[in-house]
Amino acid sequence: MKHPKLLALLFLFPALLTMAQETPPPPNNEKEYEAQYQERIKKDRLYNVYIPKNLDDAMLQLDKAMTPESKVIMKAIPEDQVCQQLHGRLGQWIINNWGFYGGSRMSHYLRSAGITYPDDMADFLILAYHKRLNDKPVQIKEMATEFKEMRKKAWEKEQKEREVIYEETRKKNE
Repeated sequence: MKHPKLLALLFLFPALLTMAQETPPPPNNEKEYEAQYQERIKKDRLYNVYIPKNLDDAMLQLDKAMTPESKVIMKAIPEDQVCQQLHGRLGQWIINNWGFYGGSRMSHYLRSAGITYPDDMADFLILAYHKRLNDKPVQIKEMATEFKEMRKKAWEKEQKEREVIYEETRKKNE
């Protein structure tokens, strides 16, 4: 046996073997990416992980995944801080497990609401779940508009703060 540790990992984590078998090669161009994306958004599972189909389903899946203690802690975080505090752990878990970079039915659902960046998608779900825990209404359109506006403002700020490395004025050929 050349790699006993690898075999032990595959025995302990059969999903790793499934993932290796299911993973298509990376796309070489836009057309291949689009084909893979269109295939992924139709699947209810990616790498043996269930992918929610809409916001209600995502809230149900987060309910199942969170311990009662975690729910109490999350509920107590102020709403204006919940995304910042939970993005690094819960947000990254959502992004990776629900296939936001390569596309999934959940990311496609959020894209259709106007949320296009994986980090924003995760924060949207974290905020929606926090509101749900605190018995506040989750208004998808209003929240999506706020996330789009935040992204637009961040982009505009970045454009203004860019440093010009080199500037050149060329003379027109007469």
